[in-house]
Amino acid sequence: MRVLAIDPALRNTGYAVIEQLHPPAGKRGPVKYRALAYGTIKNATKLRPSGCLVQIRQRIADIIAEHQPEVCAVEGVIYVQSFKTAITLGAARGAAILAAAEHGIEIFEYAPKRVKQAVVGRGSADKKQVAFMMRALLNLTETPDPDAADALAIGLAHCYASEAGRASIDKAAPI
Repeated sequence: MRVLAIDPALRNTGYAVIEQLHPPAGKRGPVKYRALAYGTIKNATKLRPSGCLVQIRQRIADIIAEHQPEVCAVEGVIYVQSFKTAITLGAARGAAILAAAEHGIEIFEYAPKRVKQAVVGRGSADKKQVAFMMRALLNLTETPDPDAADALAIGLAHCYASEAGRASIDKAAPI
């Protein structure tokens, strides 16, 4: 299974493509995971918000075309105290989800605490702990930046949930 994972934000959207590798047929062994790609879609502060949304959608579409993921895992809506921040995050999330939906990819949603619990063992883990664990669990040669690390964690959480049969498809109305 190949998972596109997205940690959406207007200026710094984290993304990752993780591949779940099963042992060859007839052989026993652990399931392994490999990061095929990860990074951050960085939008300049001088770029208008509408331009940022276009860039997010286009870059995610490019990643989909290059890596052909089977599913998409996205960080769920988080609580924010500002309506403006909530609207901005929702718009960035919508642009990313649109790119996946345009390619017919199933979309799964995971709460931030659930992701941290799955990959670090604590739902209140900080960004440094998440990045450290992604480097360790995926045998990365470098510690990913915080946004990319969050996307890697979302993808890995989806893999873990899928293995356990706990993943649930986000069947919400179009955003």
